[in-house]
Amino acid sequence: MTSSTPPLSYKDAGVDIDAGDALVERIKPLAKKTMREGVLAGIGGFGALFEVPKRYQEPVLVSGTDGVGTKLKLAFEWNLHDTVGIDLVGMSVNDVLVQGAEPLFFLDYFACGKLDVDTAAAVVGGIAKGCELSGCALIGGETAEMPGMYPAGEYDLAGFCVGAVEKSKILTGQNVQPGDVVLGLASHGVHSNGFSLVRKCIERAGSELPATLDGQPFKQAIMAPTRLYVKNVLATLAKHPVKALAHITGGGLLENIPRVLPEGTAAHLKKGSWPQTELFAWLQKVAGIDDIEMNRTFNNGIGMVVVIAAEEAAACAATLRELGETVFEIGAIAAKGEGASVTVA
Repeated sequence: MTSSTPPLSYKDAGVDIDAGDALVERIKPLAKKTMREGVLAGIGGFGALFEVPKRYQEPVLVSGTDGVGTKLKLAFEWNLHDTVGIDLVGMSVNDVLVQGAEPLFFLDYFACGKLDVDTAAAVVGGIAKGCELSGCALIGGETAEMPGMYPAGEYDLAGFCVGAVEKSKILTGQNVQPGDVVLGLASHGVHSNGFSLVRKCIERAGSELPATLDGQPFKQAIMAPTRLYVKNVLATLAKHPVKALAHITGGGLLENIPRVLPEGTAAHLKKGSWPQTELFAWLQKVAGIDDIEMNRTFNNGIGMVVVIAAEEAAACAATLRELGETVFEIGAIAAKGEGASVTVA
């Protein structure tokens, strides 16, 4: 290098430190809205500090991590970035909830090739909203600008949640037994699983896309964020002896319910016990798939499953409805014979 060679800055290499600083300033007031008991130091430090609330006698920490998957491809294409952050939170907090845990704090990771402050702020705004609605503090994260790693206008997301539950109240599903009732809580739509097939359906339909689905414009119906079940389900757990919860994500009803069933039991779901929405009916028609494939690809209208003793089911369902959930009695637990762990018939 000669003396006449101009110096190279980090910005010349594609990383804009000033844009990153501007984003942090945009994020701070959003994160502030999510603060709760236990936060000792949040955004800005090398590490975030959180003290487990003293009301816990024997706290057990429960962690979860997830992303948003190929739903992001539609967010890029349609320039709809404000709800995928809610999806990111929902995928982790709903998983933590299944153990009976209260989500305490959340961290996010946003990676892109070139940082667009407005887009990133919209995404993180959704993350903050999801945390606020879940009673979970957004106390840190990472924004990575990596030139050449991602196509222009694209980014990736990951989220990390830590919750707490009393050791004596951990939901393991081990006391689930034949005769127990399976309740289903309605989803908001596709949530954040099955989007590789959703995108194929949109491609196959071409210009023949419906204007609306379930009373919403088509794009908004497809992009509707994951329902956040945390506050309503935690309030229900405080009143009713729920035996197990299952978050219906990738693998649908057929593969997620068995994860919380003890050996030797199966869930028999009653076909037609919950309505198929216009959205899922459209996807099934365009994809040309049978009911089994629908129930192992999508949540198909049920985003969370609650297993409870038959004599407690009606009261539990009533509480959930009072709190704002749409609840269906979708089946029962039985002894497992030679058949599948979950049947829908």
